[in-house]
Parts: sequence; structure tokens; C-alpha cells
Amino acid sequence: MTQTLAAKDRIYCAIDTTDLDHAINLASKLSGVIGGAKLGKEFFAAHGPQGVRAVAKTGMPIFLDVKYHDIPNTVAGAIRAVTPLGVRIVNVHAAGGLEMMKRAGDAAREAADKAGVDVPWVIAVTILTSMDQGDLDDVGLKGPIEDRVVKLAELTQKAGLDGVVCSAQEITPVRKALGPDFKLITPGIRSSWAASDDQKRIVTPADAVAMGSDVLVIGRPITKAEDPIAAAQKIVAELS
Repeated sequence: MTQTLAAKDRIYCAIDTTDLDHAINLASKLSGVIGGAKLGKEFFAAHGPQGVRAVAKTGMPIFLDVKYHDIPNTVAGAIRAVTPLGVRIVNVHAAGGLEMMKRAGDAAREAADKAGVDVPWVIAVTILTSMDQGDLDDVGLKGPIEDRVVKLAELTQKAGLDGVVCSAQEITPVRKALGPDFKLITPGIRSSWAASDDQKRIVTPADAVAMGSDVLVIGRPITKAEDPIAAAQKIVAELS
């Protein structure tokens, strides 16, 4: 996977907003410049499936970042509901467990076949990039972050899902443990010229790709730039 994607297709812009017009406008500008748009809970809570469809009409592949985490039947139902939207990627929390993830993958395949759309990548969140070792200790999750991320990634692969979301700092051990075909989606990406904001475990786009990341999720360096297209093109150039 890491050898086959063009530089621009590796980048998904995090469009974290409740402003539908802004999301559509930004996606329209970036369509063809980068690989896709990530729409999260903030957007989905405000606009639901209709909002996703509206942004998708710009031609941008969609990563629906809803991080489902509930009992297996509920998560399967949620995945079954969003798959017909034609999203490219959708995610769940690996901490929901093996059965929950298995049911999510099954639901995506069944719903895609029924709706006549491509099966989305169903990926699992390991440890949020906003969390560091101290944060994990505070919530009672003892042990090194790297070990916990690898364990959750192994569980994700066992469940038959496509890959995981993980910090770039864990790419190397996850890739070593899970092999070359397991997809790695990396948020918390900041170019050297961008501020780190609230992401604690970050590396640059070039660093992440060199370590084996497949898809990079990049938000504010693009969305808050005076010229989002130029910023996106600058990041693509760093990877080319």
C-alpha cells in the first residue's frame, strides 16, 4: 500500500466544522489537489448523512471519522447505516473489542454489497494522538503507549479490519508486527512550518511516509491557511 499511492492521494484534509457551506467550499477547492476529506463527529452531528452526501458531491473521497464504540450490535447497525453513503474510510475504536470489530467489518461488506457501493476501509482507532503517557496513566491504562498501540493493532487485524489509526511515532512497531498490507492512517501531522496545536505526538508528513504511513490526516495547516490550496500543494511537494 505504501508504495502505490501518489503523494497527493496520501493526504486527507480534516474539515472539522459545523458550517456546511464552508465544508463544501473547501472540499471543492481541494478536490483533485489531495486525496480526500475527513469529516468528523462535529460535522456529522450537525448535518448527518445529508451533509456527507453534499460534501461527497464535490468529488472528494470521504473519511467518515465517527469512531464508533458501543456494543457489537449497535456498532454494526451504525456501520450498516453509513456505508451506503459511499465513504472511502470509516472507523471504530479498537478498545470496543474483537467481536465489535468483527461485526463492524461484516456490516460494511454486507451493506456495500446491498447498496452497490465500494466496501469502505473499516479501520480502528488505537490511542488518540491527543493523549500522551501521562494521560493513559491517568485513566488507568498502564504500560508504554507503543505496547498498547501494537496490541490493539494486532486485535484489529485479528478481527479482519483493514488497518488502524495510530500516531506516526508508533508506525514502525505496528508495521513490523502487522506486515506491509495493513493500512496505517496517521493523524497529528504537522509540517515544520505549522503549529502543533493540541496534538502531543506528531511528526512531519515526510517523516510519517518514510516510516510507512499510508494516509496522512492534516487539518489546521490546510484549513487555517490564508490559501488552503497553496498549503495543500506545499505539503504534497514535501512528499514528492
